[in-house]
Amino acid sequence: MSLAHTAAEYMLSDALLPDRRGPRLKGLRLELPLDRIVKFVAVGFPLLLMSLAFAQEFSSGSPISCFCPRNFSIRQAAYVDSSCWDALVHHEQDESGQYRTKSLWPHKALPYSLLALAVAMYLPALLWQYAAVPALSSDLRFIISELDKSYNRAIRLVQHMLKIRQEGSDPHAFWDELEKARKERYFEFPLLERYLACKQRSHSLVAAYLLRNSLLLFFTSATYLYLGHFHLDVFFQEEFSCSIKTGLLRGETHIPDLITCRLTSLSVFQIVSLSSVAIYTLLVPVIIYNLTRLCRWDKRLLSIYEMLPAFDLLSRKMLGCPINDLNVILLFLRANVSELISFSWLSVLCALKDTTTQKHNIDTVVDFMTLLAGLEPSKPKHLTHGMCDENP
Repeated sequence: MSLAHTAAEYMLSDALLPDRRGPRLKGLRLELPLDRIVKFVAVGFPLLLMSLAFAQEFSSGSPISCFCPRNFSIRQAAYVDSSCWDALVHHEQDESGQYRTKSLWPHKALPYSLLALAVAMYLPALLWQYAAVPALSSDLRFIISELDKSYNRAIRLVQHMLKIRQEGSDPHAFWDELEKARKERYFEFPLLERYLACKQRSHSLVAAYLLRNSLLLFFTSATYLYLGHFHLDVFFQEEFSCSIKTGLLRGETHIPDLITCRLTSLSVFQIVSLSSVAIYTLLVPVIIYNLTRLCRWDKRLLSIYEMLPAFDLLSRKMLGCPINDLNVILLFLRANVSELISFSWLSVLCALKDTTTQKHNIDTVVDFMTLLAGLEPSKPKHLTHGMCDENP
C-alpha cells in the first residue's frame, strides 16, 4: 500500500462524521430568534408594567387623594377616598346647568388590562407550541439526521472508489464503471430530496406560522384601539369631582354635593400608556418582517448542501410559490445550523470549490473528495487518448 493511498484513507476517515446515537438534538430551536424576541417583549413588557402599577399602589397607599371639608374626621376622609375610588366617576356641569358623568374606570382597570394583554400576546405562541412544534420537531430531527447521513454516504462512496481503484488492475474498467454509474445516477440518494419536495405541497406549518403572526398583529391593533379609545379620554385628567351623597347620605345637608379628588397615580398611568404604544409600535415592523420572509426562498443553506448528490434537482423545484412548509423548514434549519455537523465540512468544501482551478469537473462532494484523495474526478486524458489510439 503506497504512502499516498494511506494518507488518502486517513483524510477520508477524518472527514467522516461521528455516529450520534442515543439521545440527541435535545437543543433544537423550535422558535426563530426574532419570534422569540417578539414573544418575550410582547408578553414580558405588560407584566413588567403591571408589577410597576401594583408596586406604586402598595407603596403610596390610596391611588387618589380627596379634598374633604375641614369638619370631616379622619375616618370620614378615609371613607370619602374609598367611596370615590370605588365609584371613580367624574361629575361636571354642562352649559345648561345639568350634571354629566364620565367614568374613569381605565385607572382602576390598569393592572388587570395589562395582565389581559400579556395573556392575549401569549396565545399565538401557545398556538404554535401545540399546533406546529410536534410536527416541526419530527421533521427537523429526520432532515438533520439525513443530511449528516448523506454526507457520510458520500465520503464512504469515495472510500469505496479509492479501494476499488487501488485493488483493480485495469484502470480503463474502473473509469468505465465510474462513468456508467454517474450516467445511471447511482451516486444520488433521493430519499431526503423527495421528502423535501413533498413538503412543498404541504401547508400546515406555514398556516400555523401565518396565524401566529397574524394574531400578534390583531392583538396589537386591538391594543391601539383600547389605548386610543379609553386611555386617551382620561389621559390628562388629574382631578375629578366626586359625589358621595348616595344612599343614606343623600339627605345630609352638611355634606357638599361634589368633592374634588386628585389622581395620585396619573403619572404611572401616563407612563404605562405611552410606553405600551412605543414598544408595540417597534414590534410591528418585526412581525411584518417575519411574515415577509415567507414570500421568498432562503437558499443560503441549500447552496451549501447542493454539493450532496441529488440536491441539484431541489434548486430547480424551488421556482414555485415559496409559501409552503418547505420554506418554514429551511428557516428553522438555518436557525439550527449548529446541530448540523456536516454544515461546517461542506462550507469548507464549497469555499475550496470556488477557488479550485478545475471548477468544471467538480459538482458534488464526491467529486471534490475524489480529487483530494488523489483520483481524477473524470477519466484522465492519457487513458482517453490511449483508447482512441487502440480504436483508430
